[in-house]
Amino acid sequence: MFDEFLKKADELVMIGESFAIATVVRFEAPISGKPGDKAIIFADGEVWGWIGGGCAKPAVVKEALKALKDGRPRLVRISPSSSEGEGIVAYNMTCHSGGTLDVYIEPVLPKPHILIMGRSPVGQTLARLGKAISYIVSVAAPDASQESYPGADRVRADLNLSELKIGPQTFIVVSTQGECDEEALENALRTDASYVAFVASKVKAAKVLQYLGERGISGERLRQVKAPAGINIGAGSPEEIAVSILAEIVQLNRSRITTHADASEAPAEKHEARDPICGMTIDTRAAKHQSDVDGQSFYFCCAGCKQTFERQPDKYVLATSHKPRSSSDGLAHRIK
Repeated sequence: MFDEFLKKADELVMIGESFAIATVVRFEAPISGKPGDKAIIFADGEVWGWIGGGCAKPAVVKEALKALKDGRPRLVRISPSSSEGEGIVAYNMTCHSGGTLDVYIEPVLPKPHILIMGRSPVGQTLARLGKAISYIVSVAAPDASQESYPGADRVRADLNLSELKIGPQTFIVVSTQGECDEEALENALRTDASYVAFVASKVKAAKVLQYLGERGISGERLRQVKAPAGINIGAGSPEEIAVSILAEIVQLNRSRITTHADASEAPAEKHEARDPICGMTIDTRAAKHQSDVDGQSFYFCCAGCKQTFERQPDKYVLATSHKPRSSSDGLAHRIK
C-alpha cells in the first residue's frame, strides 16, 4: 500500500497537480484511523487513501483545502475535548466512535516554472538564479544547448513551445535580444501564460508589439506584456537585470499565494452549513443526516451529531438563531 501511495503522489507531481498529503501521526482509542495511515486530498476535495471516517474525514478535507490555498502545513487534532494549542488546529468530535486523532497535513504545490526564450547573458543568469531557489527552469532558443544552461530542467534548441507544459505557474521571459525577437514573443503570447516579460527597451518593445498587433495578437494580450522586464531597481548589467526579473517573479508568485489564502477565509458558499454540534462544515447537497425544526434545516456530519441535537434541540436552535424563546416553547415535537 505504501508503494502505491508513493507512486500515486509521484504521478501527481509529474503532471503538476496540486494536492495535500494527510498522515495520521497519533491516536487514542477507540478510533478507526491509526498512525501511518495516509491519504491524498485533491484540490476538489476528493480523497484517495484512508485517514479515518466519521467526523475525521470532513475535518481533514477542510484543513487540506486551506493548506492548498495558503501553502502552509498544519497539525489537526480531532477529539471529544479538543482545544486550540500552539501549532494545533482543534476540532471537536462527537461521533459515536470517540477517541482522538492527530493528523499532519502537508500541501504539495507545483513549483513555479520559468520559461526562458533566448540564449542571452540575461537568460543564462536568470536560469542559474531560478534553479538556486528551486524553481523549474526551461529554455527554448535556436541552437540552445544543455552546456549553456547546465542546471536547466529542459532545453529546446528552437522556439516551439507545443511540447512544454505551460500553466498558471509558468513565467515566460523573452530574452532574445535581437535574435528572433518577434517570433519568440509571438509564440509566448499565444500560450495561456499570465506572465510574459520582454527584455528590451521601451522603444524597441513598442515596435515589436506594434508588429505583433498587425500579426493578429489582440490589444488586450499585448498590454499584458511586461516591458522592460523586471522590477525597476536601476539595473544595468545582465546580472542585475536577471535579479530584477527574478524578484518580480517571486513577488507575483507570493502575491498569488496570499490572494488564495485570503480567499480561504471567505464566508461559506450557499451549499455549506455548519454542524451545530461539532462545528464541521457540511456540504448540504451531499449531507446524509438532517433535521428540520420550525422550517429551518440543520445538517450533521454523522448520526451521532444528529442524535445529540434531537435530544435537546432548543439549546442548539437558540445558539444558532440567537432568538429569544420562552421555556414553554419546546421544539422536540416539531422535529421532522
